[in-house]
Amino acid sequence: MVNVEHALIGEALVGEGPEVAHIDLVIEKKGGSVEQAFVTALSLPARGYMPLLAVLTPNLPARPATLMVNKITIKTANQALLIFGPAQAAVAKAVIDSVAEGIIPEVEADGLLIIASVFIGWDAADRKKIYDWNYEATKTAIRRAMTGEPTMSEVLAQKDTAKHPFA
Repeated sequence: MVNVEHALIGEALVGEGPEVAHIDLVIEKKGGSVEQAFVTALSLPARGYMPLLAVLTPNLPARPATLMVNKITIKTANQALLIFGPAQAAVAKAVIDSVAEGIIPEVEADGLLIIASVFIGWDAADRKKIYDWNYEATKTAIRRAMTGEPTMSEVLAQKDTAKHPFA
C-alpha cells in the first residue's frame, strides 16, 4: 500500500454490452490539483455533463469524498437516473468498502479526494448489471491506483500482445 502523496491513477473495465462499466479515477490528498479539478467540475456543470458526489443514499456520501463525472453526454432522463441511482450507489459503496478493507488506509481517507469518470451507455437499462459492474470496476480501479498496478514491467510484457476490446 502506498502513502498518497501525489495523484494516483486507476482504471478498470468490467462487463459487456450496453451496461459495460469503465472507470478511470484519480486519488490525491486534498490541497493538490485533484482538489482544484474537483471543485471546478462540481461548480461548473455543462449541458449533458453533470458531476455529482458518490453517495450510498442521500445524506450519506462516500468517504473519501468522491466526485463522479460522466464520460459521455447524458441525453435522456433514463440515462440520468441510471447515473443518479445504481452507478452512484455502486461507486460510493466501492469507495467505502475499499476503506473498510484497508485498500485505502482509514487514517488517510478523510484527507483524500477521488474523481471517478463513469461510463453509462445510451442503451444501458439493466440496473443490477450497472450496479454490480460499476462496483467491481470502481473497486478494481481503486486497488490498482493504490498498489501501482499494473507495474511498468507488466505493461511492457504485454505491449505487443494486448488486444483492446473496442479497437
